[in-house]
Amino acid sequence: MQSVDFGWHAPSFPTDGSNADTFLEQMHTHLQLMDGHLTSVWVDDHVHPWGTFVPRDTPATEVVTTLAYFAARYPSYDWGSLVYCQSYRNPALTAKMAASLQWLTGGRHIFGIGAGWLEEEYEAYNWPYPRPAARIRQLEETIEIVKLLWTESPASYEGRCYRIDNAYCHPQPDPPPPIMVGGGGEQLTLRVVAKHADWWNMPGGTSEIYAHKLRVLREHCQAVGRDFDEIRKTSALPPIAVHYSEDVARRQGEASPYALGGRGAIVGTPDQVAAQLQEFIDAGASLFQIRIADFPETAGTELFIQEVLPRFKN
Repeated sequence: MQSVDFGWHAPSFPTDGSNADTFLEQMHTHLQLMDGHLTSVWVDDHVHPWGTFVPRDTPATEVVTTLAYFAARYPSYDWGSLVYCQSYRNPALTAKMAASLQWLTGGRHIFGIGAGWLEEEYEAYNWPYPRPAARIRQLEETIEIVKLLWTESPASYEGRCYRIDNAYCHPQPDPPPPIMVGGGGEQLTLRVVAKHADWWNMPGGTSEIYAHKLRVLREHCQAVGRDFDEIRKTSALPPIAVHYSEDVARRQGEASPYALGGRGAIVGTPDQVAAQLQEFIDAGASLFQIRIADFPETAGTELFIQEVLPRFKN
């Protein structure tokens, strides 16, 4: 099997009812366990815990402060947003935050960004929640502003949604973080990917859906004159439940808070999990952001590191 990179899609809230301090220790335990095995860590951009059965007063992380804290503690990983919600912050401020992270981490930031989707957070924090087409237009203008601020000084921009006037962003990132656009909307989002993204990320879904989205992305690349192969393809996988017994793994996946949302876990023995991952690789994926279903337990992570990961390392 060919070489592929794996990152950890870190939980943004405790999945077992733990308090904030215990959750922080759980995060440290897993980061230490995966150090030297996984190459990157990815943090959600949510301010509330999400999921039907998760109380809203459960402790939850905030993406930029979380990335900054853990990146300083764990210098062996790259650190990515999965993904920034473009409308939670002013676009120029988002550019400045990401540039600062790239500088302070010594070039270990990956700038993942998307159009946003969790309406209850918008309402709770009094952020406008326009229709999808408007949010994707905002996303595209945000990316354009980010690129300008990272490369021009001063930078000015006048769009339909956003503007900046003689704005400075120093130190400018050198090199700029990869821009990873998350989402699978076939008419609008994947066109933004074709025009602007260095990387593309598909959140969840099956390997069949992933392959279909890539065919659509290829069509958009052809339409805008972009080389499809320039874009790195990544996948934020559904939860992985790996065990020597398929039945035990399935129960782990079904019991996991990560399984909420109905996208289905990747479950089975190490051989079966590896085969399911290979389907995504065959479609074009070269990096996975993984979630292990039994977090905060470590058994599933240990088994993945010992029995699944070596199959994808040359």
